[in-house]
Amino acid sequence: MHPNPKILVEYLPIAVFFSIAAFISLVVIILPKIFAKETPQKDKLKSYECGFDAFGDARGKFDVRFYLVAILFIIFDLEVAFLIPWAINLKAIGMFGFWSMIVFLVVLTIGFIYEWKKGALEWE
Repeated sequence: MHPNPKILVEYLPIAVFFSIAAFISLVVIILPKIFAKETPQKDKLKSYECGFDAFGDARGKFDVRFYLVAILFIIFDLEVAFLIPWAINLKAIGMFGFWSMIVFLVVLTIGFIYEWKKGALEWE
């Protein structure tokens, strides 16, 4: 059974697009290899992110306060993610939904006060 030529003509723009994309990709990869000068310099190997050379081990331990702040951020970020749909649908969910969210917010507030009293938010 021979393919219908009309169907093949419908796929022609896709084939042309992929051909042009492949050609441009090869040109962009090959032209710099041909025309670019390779001049490795000492300055290119210097550290540039923070202005000074790396020191110590990259696998060093972090202070636990970094993790506490990260956890607090995640908790309160999730709180906002729950508050937005709650506020939008407040009329539809009624008083049960309202008091459920109040209980949720009270629990989060108690957790925040606990973290504050423990000194998790203080930097020395």
